Amino acid sequence: MSLFDIFVTVDQPDLWAARAQMALSLAWHIVIACFGVGLPLLILVVEFRGHRGGGPVYDELAHRWAKVLGVLFAVGAVSGTILSFEMGILWPRLIETFGSVMGLPFAIEGVAFFIEAIFIGIYLYGWDRLSPRVHLLSGVPIVISGVASAWFVVTANAWLNQPVGFVLTDGVVTGVDPWAAIFNPATPIETTHMILAALMVTGFGIAAGHAWGLRRDRGSRLHRTGFLVAFTLAALVTPAQIVAGDAAAQFLATNQPIKLAAIEGLYQSERGAPLSIGGIPIDGQMRFALQIPDGLSLLAFRDPNALVQGLDTVPADQQPPVLPVHIAFQVMVAIGFALLGLSAWLLWAWWRRRGLPGSRIFLLGAIAAGPAAAVAMEAGWVVTELGRQPWIVYRIMRVDEAVTAARGLPIGLFTLFAVYVVLTVATVFVVRRTLAPGSPGVGPEPAPTESRS
Repeated sequence: MSLFDIFVTVDQPDLWAARAQMALSLAWHIVIACFGVGLPLLILVVEFRGHRGGGPVYDELAHRWAKVLGVLFAVGAVSGTILSFEMGILWPRLIETFGSVMGLPFAIEGVAFFIEAIFIGIYLYGWDRLSPRVHLLSGVPIVISGVASAWFVVTANAWLNQPVGFVLTDGVVTGVDPWAAIFNPATPIETTHMILAALMVTGFGIAAGHAWGLRRDRGSRLHRTGFLVAFTLAALVTPAQIVAGDAAAQFLATNQPIKLAAIEGLYQSERGAPLSIGGIPIDGQMRFALQIPDGLSLLAFRDPNALVQGLDTVPADQQPPVLPVHIAFQVMVAIGFALLGLSAWLLWAWWRRRGLPGSRIFLLGAIAAGPAAAVAMEAGWVVTELGRQPWIVYRIMRVDEAVTAARGLPIGLFTLFAVYVVLTVATVFVVRRTLAPGSPGVGPEPAPTESRS
């Protein structure tokens, strides 16, 4: 279920529409969900710093970011509800067969969601009614429940990639162990990768907004402080994410070798397999790629002579589409290393003169880093989902076996597209109005007290 599935099954319009609808909902919701994971942490950081004598600029940032969190949480509740209905409506055979196996993480996620909602309400409306210490502590459950919510949902997706915790006999599921399903082999790496991605999307996204403000007013202490706090979080997470990505490649080599073969465009099994950078798979060959000899074997197995399975090890009807998987992976990696370079640039400038880089190019790069981080995260999900094709439950149930038999799904797809257009416009409008000068809880910007870097 990926955006690129739109181009895979045009001969089956209802399957095409179901995949496209799920892809649209996931792609839209996942960005909002990222801010639900990372933004509460940033808010607590600046509020804590404000209590520790950081000055009114930190209090102002906490108010601004908390209001954005309130808006995004409400919108995310809408898009999340749509997704929950789509799971049953579009993929009834998946839920009918495996609902008892994969249902527990969704139930726990629901509990985490309600805890988050309750404490967001307490946090927002208790700002002037609770003591500073109690108010700060009321934000801690928001951070914990936000991370827990994402963690449990991703375990369900990890289970689709590594299905365990049940016995399947003649199409009937027995011997269900839901905890084994939650803690399946893919859970540690996939949940870590997603939560780090959420922190990157949040950090670079918030920093991009403040970078835009700095581009217009380089002396603004509000934007300077907000940028440094958010960008620092993302910059610290970025190298950890690259390490997690390397671990994911090793995991795929052993547990989902066909996905890794699609990622690299490796059509034939090979010892000392090369690592392809760039390139386009054409007619069963990787063209125009920079290939590092033995690189893939070394990356996947830490052995330059290791055998890496190619697409030739499975029938053609069990091979994922190589072109979109390979391109999505290349986009994700390229953006990841570009963000690492941008982070190193800030670190270098801060180490030399305790200030932001003076280059206008840096600010433009920081502005671009916000949407770029989201694109990288979406590309990663394309790899995860489309690389599993044609399976919805890896090597057990195909996507075309799980889809609903109902007709008229294209109508629902275009209706949903219109809904998300309205949601996007409304979200941008409300956030802009919330942050506009004179809005409740958003006072005038503190006067700058620091010299320009």
